[in-house]
Amino acid sequence: MSQTITPELRRWIIDQATAGFTPEAVLASMVSSGWQESVALLALETTLREHLRTQAAAKAAEPVAAASAGETVPVPDLDLSQSPRQIDAGDRMVDVIATLSHPRVVVLGNLLSAEECDALIESARPHLARSLTVETKTGGEELNPDRTSSGMFFTRGQTPEVARVEARIARLLNWPLENGEGFQVLNYKPGAEYKPHYDYFDPNEPGTPTILRRGGQRVATLVMYLNEPTRGGGTTFPDVGFEVAPVRGNAVFFSYDRPHPATRTLHGGAPVIEGEKWVATKWLREREFN
Repeated sequence: MSQTITPELRRWIIDQATAGFTPEAVLASMVSSGWQESVALLALETTLREHLRTQAAAKAAEPVAAASAGETVPVPDLDLSQSPRQIDAGDRMVDVIATLSHPRVVVLGNLLSAEECDALIESARPHLARSLTVETKTGGEELNPDRTSSGMFFTRGQTPEVARVEARIARLLNWPLENGEGFQVLNYKPGAEYKPHYDYFDPNEPGTPTILRRGGQRVATLVMYLNEPTRGGGTTFPDVGFEVAPVRGNAVFFSYDRPHPATRTLHGGAPVIEGEKWVATKWLREREFN
């Protein structure tokens, strides 16, 4: 017997979430009331995702203190409520290859054209330097032995290709363009890697308040593959045993609604075994990044 996800059910789910019940508790209640588990899961995921997206649209320009305290906040996301094979990103149809719910991970195909990949590599190549990481005790930057790539940053809209892809990402992820950091293009030679880490800023580190003044917490990451190493170089998620192959033009998106390991967004760049790897990373913040 088919079951329909009604507006009344969606309102009830939002009311339960607002009252403080966990998704697991709401799911158990629905199943005990006669809902098929698959239908209940779909209703939960799509309703809460849309609810967070609505909140994000209303609050995108406002500072959010919750992330500093480890509480959940609205995050960027794709509209996958109808399980589409492709999503219209404005100037390009983007393929949906694979998804995970927890952590929230979406593997995308055909996000960038071959010409855009080449243009980003060639624009970045003359400016490469040893990659740095955020120094969380001061809010500055430092060399980190866990990160052995070379890289550079574009400012938002710095080149025509950067501006075009940024607009595409903003539409695809339903998140304001100005809430994104500039692209970081990275080059990994054989043996280079980035050991597993989190992209959010640790609220317990003394330098975090300084970092957050520029746009709040990071809430999502998009890694775009600009070429294909012969072997190695995948993006790994150790907590869930998941690895994304670096395929030219494809990307992996993941979000984190709080700065906490409970998001299961521990990830890394596996060592390049043969060839080299080029990626462009886009980090998204709570509010306008400047």
